[in-house]
Amino acid sequence: MNQSLPITIRQATINDTDTIANYNVMMALETEGISLDLNRVKNGVHAVLGNSAKGFYIVAATKTQVVGQMMITFEWSDWRNGVFWWIQSVYVHPSHRRLSIFTRLYQHVNNHAKTTTGVCGLRLYVEHKNAIAQAAYQSLGMIQTVYKVYETDFIISRNSSTPSTPISTD
Repeated sequence: MNQSLPITIRQATINDTDTIANYNVMMALETEGISLDLNRVKNGVHAVLGNSAKGFYIVAATKTQVVGQMMITFEWSDWRNGVFWWIQSVYVHPSHRRLSIFTRLYQHVNNHAKTTTGVCGLRLYVEHKNAIAQAAYQSLGMIQTVYKVYETDFIISRNSSTPSTPISTD
């Protein structure tokens, strides 16, 4: 990989749907050992790209390829009278890891959030065994909160399988 290859950080468009969906499927398998239904994921990505009230995607791209992504969704905080932007669906293509792609995506979103009225902060969740990703988030100044995430999921059933190797977000 040529490290001097220019990377552009931009908001995703509907033309990025297939790539983002494929990366989401790859990320879920790699980080959590979960096989996602590609068509369901494509429909989900398309729903976000077609309705900014649901969120938005930021991508890192060369001239020919999207090499990284993150999705932003919104959570209202009555305590802060503002909106947290949740960072989700983070993925960096293996050929571009360790090249600060995630850092660039994060800095872009962080700068945008700081200048957007009503945004009170950024949040993300990470698989508890993914130490590499956690270190990357901490290196950017993010802190681990006192909260644990609980859910009732009507779509994906989780088993006791765990990912084989944590991935790097950079």
